[in-house]
Amino acid sequence: MAPRMKVHTAARRAFLLALAGFAVAASAQDTPRARQNLEYRLIEKQPVETGDKIEVIDFFWYGCPFCNALQPALEAWIKRKPDDVALRRVPVLLRDSWAPHARIYYTLELLNEVERLHLKVYHSYHVEELHMSKPDVMEQWAARNGIERRKWLDAYYSPEVDTKIARAKRMTEIYIIKGTPSLVVDGRYLTSGDMPPTLRGMIPVLDDLIRLARRDRGK
Repeated sequence: MAPRMKVHTAARRAFLLALAGFAVAASAQDTPRARQNLEYRLIEKQPVETGDKIEVIDFFWYGCPFCNALQPALEAWIKRKPDDVALRRVPVLLRDSWAPHARIYYTLELLNEVERLHLKVYHSYHVEELHMSKPDVMEQWAARNGIERRKWLDAYYSPEVDTKIARAKRMTEIYIIKGTPSLVVDGRYLTSGDMPPTLRGMIPVLDDLIRLARRDRGK
């Protein structure tokens, strides 16, 4: 009996050591590594609009080459984002000349066409080099992409879009957005394209900030 007992004891120790190793690895994976004032900074706490879900805001500008370069990684993240996270997009208005691009986004939003055409706007601007600040160019663009001209124009010049543009401008100021792309997590944590060592490095930082926000909510 003694040899069998030793085998059982050794097996049990090996199992417990493996379990402890898994726990340490899981703990390390859940520990945020992003460094404050290096990969992210704190902003004054803002209210979130996503209820029980952790809010991520993508502050962007269609004319920004860095936003365009980030899109593949960001879209891949969107497909795998945790169930307790919700994404919002806000076009940035650091200057008045950016307003026409904000108008494009909110027109698409009003027409429920963001998911279909958001990336197409980036492609049309950065690859096709369309002058998308011009209303007549956008009218033709919308028609080529299957949106009826009258429907597009009604939304493009609507009071609802005007109101959303004004709100986006206020949010740009309130959230202290200094450049694009910027990502804000739960109205508290901000990272931007010039903070991590690489542009794609924003995504691991984003994951870390979500962990911080989840920890805050659990307190």
